[in-house]
Amino acid sequence: MSSIPDQVISQRNIEPDIESWLALDSIEGLGDESMRCLLAAFGSPAAILSASMASLERVVKRKVADSIIGGADLQKLSASLKWLEDPQNSVITLADPDYPALLLNIPDPPPLLYVKGKRDLLNTPMLAIVGSRNATPQGLSNAEAFAEAASNAGFCIVSGMALGVDAAAHRGGLRGRAGSVAVVGTGLDLVYPASHRKLAHELAEKGALVSEFPLSTPPIGSNFPRRNRIISGLGRGCLVVEAALQSGSLITARQALEQGREIFAIPGSIHSPLSRGCHALIKQGAKLVESAEDILEEFGCPPGVPALIPEGGETAREEFLLLKHLSHDTIDVDTLCLRSGLTVETVSAMLLTLELDGRIASLPGGRYQRLR
Repeated sequence: MSSIPDQVISQRNIEPDIESWLALDSIEGLGDESMRCLLAAFGSPAAILSASMASLERVVKRKVADSIIGGADLQKLSASLKWLEDPQNSVITLADPDYPALLLNIPDPPPLLYVKGKRDLLNTPMLAIVGSRNATPQGLSNAEAFAEAASNAGFCIVSGMALGVDAAAHRGGLRGRAGSVAVVGTGLDLVYPASHRKLAHELAEKGALVSEFPLSTPPIGSNFPRRNRIISGLGRGCLVVEAALQSGSLITARQALEQGREIFAIPGSIHSPLSRGCHALIKQGAKLVESAEDILEEFGCPPGVPALIPEGGETAREEFLLLKHLSHDTIDVDTLCLRSGLTVETVSAMLLTLELDGRIASLPGGRYQRLR
């Protein structure tokens, strides 16, 4: 029988149940599937750790049972417990009421989630945004703009903190009201890629970083397809911004489809290799989107939904109502007044301000067009 030595957990303000989960997670060779089978058979990590060899072998192979009998990796366990002393850090287990509800419905939910930052974000409406690491400037701009708009509409943005589209999506999400969550393929005591250290700190402060991997897990290639199922699983839908035909983003999109999530794709030039993945998804039934409103409509978010209206008083509310009806198509003042419910005087004054800010353009015939 194995147990957690008292000297490892002494003087730590950690619940015993979490200690057992971490001890189980520290055992070399014990994969997620085996852990889920053991939990189903024994009911708790503590029961698994104290089980006999014979009872363990009824559920898992002898090699795995041997590892469990050998006990926790005390060095890893001690490091994890010390990491949890930081109030910014937490662990969510399958038995935790805070475990993300959407993840429970995927075929292979991770038994543990290590979280740095605001763990409550994992149970808010989320939109996954993924795409190429070598995105074009337009792709980066699209990712950031779509993410910010969705975040302001109440959807926390989830992505993988990779170079390119992922990072742009996080930046846009953090600028919006609902924030952003990064699901990473390493332990949370590491930052990968290293160039995203500043972004990682910002996510930890204003959003959250999440990993199913124990601390000190390096960026092994096989980790990233695994983490993709969590990205797609957390989101109500998945937006692919730019992707080549052989792309990790398409893996995420396929996993999202298998999980019953909505798939969205932004079209691009027929001459660009980074558009082919999105075009392939559209041919297979993904929704072609040209604006964040296309995504919000799919989720039943009507124009003017309270979550879309920003803070800042009556002026901000009126500006929101006006901008909601301004697009790249031209529109006249009378139509704007009719659709927004604002007076001619208010609309005219706001149009002048928006034009001076470079956000709209006035055209011949008293018509206006949104620039950005």
